Amino acid sequence: MAIIHHFDYAKPKSIGEALTILAQSKNAAILAGGTDLVDMIKENVAQPDLVVDIKGLDALNQIKFENDTLFIGAGVTFSDLIESKIIKEKYPVIFEIAKTVASVGIRNRATVVGNICSAVPCMDSGPLLCAYDATIMIAGPRGKRSVSTTDWFVAPRKTSLQKGEIVTAVSLPLPKAKHAGCWVKLGRYIGEDLAQVNLLILALDDGTFRISFGAVAPVPIRAKKLEKLLNGQSITHSLVEKAKQLIEEEIKPITDIRATKEYRMHMAKVMFERGLDAAIKRLNGNSPNHGKSVI
Repeated sequence: MAIIHHFDYAKPKSIGEALTILAQSKNAAILAGGTDLVDMIKENVAQPDLVVDIKGLDALNQIKFENDTLFIGAGVTFSDLIESKIIKEKYPVIFEIAKTVASVGIRNRATVVGNICSAVPCMDSGPLLCAYDATIMIAGPRGKRSVSTTDWFVAPRKTSLQKGEIVTAVSLPLPKAKHAGCWVKLGRYIGEDLAQVNLLILALDDGTFRISFGAVAPVPIRAKKLEKLLNGQSITHSLVEKAKQLIEEEIKPITDIRATKEYRMHMAKVMFERGLDAAIKRLNGNSPNHGKSVI
């Protein structure tokens, strides 16, 4: 499908210049990876009068680990995450997540920040940010501010980002306790399919868990009731069965072109049980290796 909507194009050389350009435009769109934006323009869902390309800003293209916190810049692609030594050593479950995003071509362009700014319910980055209590770092006309993941996602395709602002990075604090995680993603086929259900489980050696779901509610969610049930308990078959039933109180799947709500609910329970088992095994130094699907 051709792009029939006319718009101006700007490629600023600094974040400051980008903010100035945004302030002068009534309806600008920010281009980082562009995998969502280009499709939206083609389909006339988005009709910006100006596209501001921030891909070339070096300050946004960094992966850093400082003060026990991971910083992922707005220009960092999923392929960058896959190739990063920092990610593999400190946050291997992010490597696992990135490997499941669409195809190599999409991963070479798509960014974590672009993913959360698009804010579609089936995004892969949402459960990641929820589980790690991430913070979204923003620059705008009134200076810098930070937003928690809880406050960031407002509704499908809607975030708390305000006009004239740019997300510069996300920060993910490393849990104080040793931990391991498992990412479980269900699609209709292997390749560029969107998630029917996705789930991230972190198991910490202080006996606590962090559990987050995507594609089964209007926004990504932390499963606080599940965490409360599991925290500090011996993980037995009966406890897992009780937790699986509790999932029905945590998520609100819908029926759409990709799956029925009943199928999503059933598979969320299967994915939870297998993901929990894998996360605990990884915490104890056992298999499965990251990147090997448990479903």
